[in-house]
Formats: sequence, structure tokens, C-alpha cells
Amino acid sequence: MKDTLAFLVSQLRRDFSSYCGSRLQEMGVTQGELFYIIYIGNHEGCLAKEVSAALAADAGYTARLLAKLEERGFLRQEVNPQDKRAKRLYLTEAGERISRASRQLFVQWDEEVFSQFSAEERQTLLAQMRKIREQRRAAQDV
Repeated sequence: MKDTLAFLVSQLRRDFSSYCGSRLQEMGVTQGELFYIIYIGNHEGCLAKEVSAALAADAGYTARLLAKLEERGFLRQEVNPQDKRAKRLYLTEAGERISRASRQLFVQWDEEVFSQFSAEERQTLLAQMRKIREQRRAAQDV
């Protein structure tokens, strides 16, 4: 079992979570909230349904999480001029700070993880992981 991709991915995820945990706590967000902040930061003006689809999350859960992020001052929701029922999502200054800081966390963790890899080994592994991700997405669309 220890030689399965599933086991290794879960171990790496646990390591990443541990690495980020205290830093995220200092910023006032959880890892789950962080991915919403990152998505919105990369897709300014997106709609909640787009966030739900991209993160494969339940619409109700997304709505509750977005309300919490707005209440804590990390994002703002503006009525969509084309559809008054929908709201466009934007990060506030505080949300932008978290988004920038999280990018740095990702880069730092990658640097540690790949410290013993050559540039070629790193690129090969990332390309293979992207290929696996795309194959899994294609399988889910069937």
C-alpha cells in the first residue's frame, strides 16, 4: 500500500497541510478557505457557481463559506449587472494579502520538496502529475 500513488499523495497532502497550518492560522483562514481565496483572486469577478464547479464543492457549502469570508473582511460580493440574482466576487485588501502570502507558501514548500531534484526531474514529475490530473478529469466527464 505504501507504494501506491494514493498513499503517497495523501502523505504529501498531510505534509503540505502541516507546513501551512500555523501560517494560515496566523492569517485567520483555514486551508479549505484558502483555496476559495486563491480561486477568487485568480478569477476576479467570478460567480459563486463558478467557484463551486472549479472546486467541486456543493453550492450550499460554497454560499456559507463565501458569507463567512465576506463577514471576516476577505471578500466582497457585488450584484451582477447582467443578472441581479447573482453576485460577482472580489477580494478585499485583506483577501489580496492572504492570496499573495499563500502563493509564497506554495513556492516555499515546493522549494523544500524539490531541493534534492534536478530541474529536469522536477519538470518531469510535474508533467506526469498534470497528465494524471487531466486523465482523472476526463474520466469524471464521461
